[in-house]
This record gives sequence, C-alpha cells and structure tokens, in this order.
Amino acid sequence: MRKQFTEGDVLESVEIETDGKLVAANYLVSDTRLLVRLPTALAPAGGRTRLRISYHYTVPGTFGGRTQWTDTPNGEIYDIAQWYPRMAVYDDVRGWDPLPYLGNEFYLEFGDFDYAITVPADMIVAGSGALMNPQEVLTSTERTRLEAARASDRTVLIRTPEDVAAAQPSDRTKTWRFHMDHTRDVAFAASRAFAWDAARVNLPDGKTALAQSVYPVESAGDAAWGRSTEYLKFAIEDFSRRWFAYPWPNAINVAGPVGGMEYPALLFDSAADKGKKLFWITVHEIGHTYFPMLVGTDERRHAWMDEGLNTFIDVYESDAFDGGVYGPKRDQEFAPGDGAPADQIAALIADPNAPPIMTRADAIPFTYGHLVSYFKTAFGLILLRENILGPERFDPAFRKFIRDWAYKHPQPSDFFRAMDSEGGEDLSWFWRGWFFHNWALDLVLDGVSYVDGDPAKGARIAVSNRGRLVLPATMRITFKDGTTSDVILPAETWIQSASHTFTVYCRQPIASVIIDPDRRLPESDRSHAAWSAP
Repeated sequence: MRKQFTEGDVLESVEIETDGKLVAANYLVSDTRLLVRLPTALAPAGGRTRLRISYHYTVPGTFGGRTQWTDTPNGEIYDIAQWYPRMAVYDDVRGWDPLPYLGNEFYLEFGDFDYAITVPADMIVAGSGALMNPQEVLTSTERTRLEAARASDRTVLIRTPEDVAAAQPSDRTKTWRFHMDHTRDVAFAASRAFAWDAARVNLPDGKTALAQSVYPVESAGDAAWGRSTEYLKFAIEDFSRRWFAYPWPNAINVAGPVGGMEYPALLFDSAADKGKKLFWITVHEIGHTYFPMLVGTDERRHAWMDEGLNTFIDVYESDAFDGGVYGPKRDQEFAPGDGAPADQIAALIADPNAPPIMTRADAIPFTYGHLVSYFKTAFGLILLRENILGPERFDPAFRKFIRDWAYKHPQPSDFFRAMDSEGGEDLSWFWRGWFFHNWALDLVLDGVSYVDGDPAKGARIAVSNRGRLVLPATMRITFKDGTTSDVILPAETWIQSASHTFTVYCRQPIASVIIDPDRRLPESDRSHAAWSAP
C-alpha cells in the first residue's frame, strides 16, 4: 500500500572539507533547519568551502504537490522536487534567512548545479537544465528527433506512444546527467510511461531554446497534452518579447500527479488537464520563470511578489493566444460572488476578515491565499498599468525592475520604488491603499446642476469619495442627443478633500452621469455612482 506520509529527510552524515579532507561537521538540526558551524570563518569575496550531506527519504504518494508518485497503465510517474538540502539565503536585509520550511513556499539562493539521476534503463528523465549525456541515455532515433525539434516551430515527437507501448522492462540502469547555470533550484521527473515531444522557441536577438513536454499516453492528443509544447512555446516567446528574454536553454512541462507547481525550467502539471485549463496552468507555471526563478522574490514572506506578479503577467497571455480563444483570464473563479472582476474584488475588500496583501504569507488564512496574493495583487497591477500609469509608462518600468533585480533578492519596497522612479509618478497613495490596507473605494455622484440654471453656461457635477481608497476614475456624461463626454477624475482629486465639484461645458441638457461606466474599478456601491435627469 502506498504511504501518503513518510518520515522526511533522514540525515546519515554531515561532513565538511578541512585541509583537503572531509571530516565530521559540527551541526544542529532545528525542525526543518540545519545549522552547520564552520571550523573557520568563510573568507569574503570568493571564499569557498565544501560540504557533503548524506541523507535519504522515501517518496510519498499523492501528497502536497512537491515530491510524489502515481501509477499509470504503462508505469509509475515520479515528480521529484525539493529533494535535497538547499542553502538558505544570506542577504543584506536579515543576514541568514531564519524561517523554517512550512511545506509550501521557499526562498532560495542562486548557484550553478550539476546533478545525476540513476534510474532503470527503460525510464525517461526530464530535468531542470541541459541534458549533458544524450549519447549515453537516448537511442539514436531519439537523438535524431531531438535535433529535428531544435530546428522546428512545429511540435516533433521524440518518444511516441508507440515507442512507449513497445518498451521492454529492464534490470539495467542509466545515469542521466544535467547542468544548469545561475538557478535557485532544480527538479526532475522520471517514468517509463512518458511520451515526449519538443519544438524550438524563438528568443530575442536570434537566440533559441527548446520547449518540451512529457506525458503518459492516455494524456496524448490535440484535445489535451498533444498541445502542451505549443502552449509552452507561445508563452515563453511572448513573455520574452514583453518583459525579459527567457534565460535557460530548455523548458519542460511534465504531466503527472502534481496539479500545478513551478521549478526552474520545469513545470509539474496534472496529467488530467486539457484545453483551456492546460493552457492556463502551463502559462502560469512557466511565468514563474520571472518570479521567483529569475527575480528572486521572498515568497516565504511576501507571496504576492511571486504569485501576484506572475498572475498579472499571465493575464495578457490568455488575451493574446490564438485571438483570445482562452481569454479572458482574471482568476475571478476564485473570488466571492458573481459579476465583473472589479465587483468581486470589491466584495473581497468589504470582507472584514480578509487580510491586506502585505500580510506575511504564513499569516494569511488558507481561504484567502489565492484571493489576496494572486487575484487582488494582479488586479491592482492591471489597474496600475491600464488606468493609472498607462502601458507606455508601466511596461518600461516593469521591464527595468526585472532587469535590475535578475538573480537578486528584492524586497517589497524595492518594487514600489522601482515603479515610482521609472514610471515617473509618486504612487505612495496606491501602495498604501491597495497593498498595506484593504481600503474601499466608494465614489458618489452627489448632484448635477446648471450654472445659473442654464445648460448653455455649463453644469456643475458634485462628487465625493466616502471610502479611503484613492483611484483615478472616469466620469461619463451623456447628453440628451445621445452624445457623450468623459471626464477623468485624477487620484489627486481626493488629496485635500473628500468632495469636489467639477464645472463642465455642455451647451445642452444632460441625460445622465455615471462614474466608472466600464466597471473597471472596485466600487463598493455602484447605486449612488450614477445620476439621471428627472
């Protein structure tokens, strides 16, 4: 019977190199943390030491979405991640990061990885990084197909469903060797049940990478995982064009027991996914290349810097792919109530138990995790891009943030300052109301009157903000003849006073006035944000 829970990592020995020899290290285990005391201080600016940790663990069954296995008709699939002791981050904010691992998120340092996986010879291994010994582990046919895929914009099958069916069990083993530069982590999957396909990814400046998918035969076909590589290729190319060039030579989507989890250049998604769901999860997980795999955000403390920034960028992929066939994606399926995403955000803000975005990740109740860290963050950044700064200011600022903080560890304040500085706008009012508080937006049309009672002299429109959230808004005036005029209410309207009267030119009577006619803002009560002539 499969064990759903196992004993976790079991340490066998911890050794450190001293005078060219490995000797037993002085160490202490505290819950998930291993403290190793060095015999001498590590020298600054290039100091090196060598540590060897021997350990083992039993892979659990379907549990937790990190390291697990499942059965298929053609053999087990193993998704293996967070499978080795990893170095804590040492930064200029806290020194060594002291937080224990909680089974969900993580904060990791960058490095170069060489790793080897020994498995039965009939298994395929998909791993983070570049496969270094294809001549030792692949057949000549597989190597030929792999090379063809590197030159093809269409998906090429490397290991077909027929190859899977014809494979014979083996009592021999093969060792697959991988290398990956400048990464925070590596993960892998292994199975004799995998079909395997790939296609070329076209990157800026004439560079290329390889998008790959591995999946059980029962997940094949154009209605399901047969399009995975197409989705992955599209996402990498579009993200690279919009924000920052994809940094690694490979990207692999794995169909298995884990229903959506990201690692550098390797995605674990459910073998049952298909169509829109497979597209959405593929784009979201490869989007994590940027946050936190490239920009090393601390998702252990600030989940929004990982999930929220990524949800924001993947929104535009659904709009862009194949004429928007899988759009729009706004994550509103997780939000309370019905209606437009803005109204669902308003309902979240009105919930007295909902924590602010800036709440530390492990203090956010599970029921609010997606709503706050993913949805509210992404929705706020869409507002910032489309309603506050505009794409012409937002996009260069966001690109520069990624470029400046690649392979580094930004704090929330670094993101806020970067967007202020490059966006050319003091956004402190936005960060305070949207990220640090759950303040509500409650714009009210208090009344419409004509100057001296004569429409030809203009109209006075009184508005007020009964909430504490500040956002720019559009006020649409519709005249008796059906023509309209939009007036922008800038955020600065509310800096000194909660009420303001606008005098507008009209020349003819006004039929109606409405604030936020396109329902883009999280208005807490739309019933008093409109006026109609009696």
